[in-house]
Amino acid sequence: MLIYSMSVSVDGFIADRDGGFDWSVPSDEQFLFHVAEVRELGGILCGRKLYETMLPWETDASLRDGEPAIAFADQWSAIPKVVFSRTLDRVEGNARLADASVPEEVAAAVAATDKHVEIGGAGLAATAIELGLVDELRMFRNPVAVGGGTPFLPPIARPIELKLLETRTFADRVVYERYRVVHDSSS
Repeated sequence: MLIYSMSVSVDGFIADRDGGFDWSVPSDEQFLFHVAEVRELGGILCGRKLYETMLPWETDASLRDGEPAIAFADQWSAIPKVVFSRTLDRVEGNARLADASVPEEVAAAVAATDKHVEIGGAGLAATAIELGLVDELRMFRNPVAVGGGTPFLPPIARPIELKLLETRTFADRVVYERYRVVHDSSS
């Protein structure tokens, strides 16, 4: 199963016009929820920006400042990652650069594990969504409107039917929404 999960503003952006996302820093409650989610992952496909944002969890010991942070860093570090980049010539940690197409890398990642695989980075996820490869959308909807920036979802040519599987409201009023993509069985 391929999952796309990100924090979003109430108006659907994962970063504001300046690329900022400080409004989406998770509360302790959400962080523990993320730790549990990461345990379910057997692989991650990510774009360069997401890879660079998350790399400190593998390389910066100062982030290991408590049991939840240690658990997250250990789990994140153990997950194999495939990085899609036009500018990087090498990656660190438990990662490799993609050497095949998005559909081929998705198929290989899903086949390599009995756990879920996550795809991240708006551009990379947009490609997977357009190709019909994403099985679940998971949003952490923050109570802020940023008015523009990087959208969670790309413009789509036709509607994508979704089935709501789960919602949860955290104490800081962030709403978690989990949807299954209803794939058209006739195509």
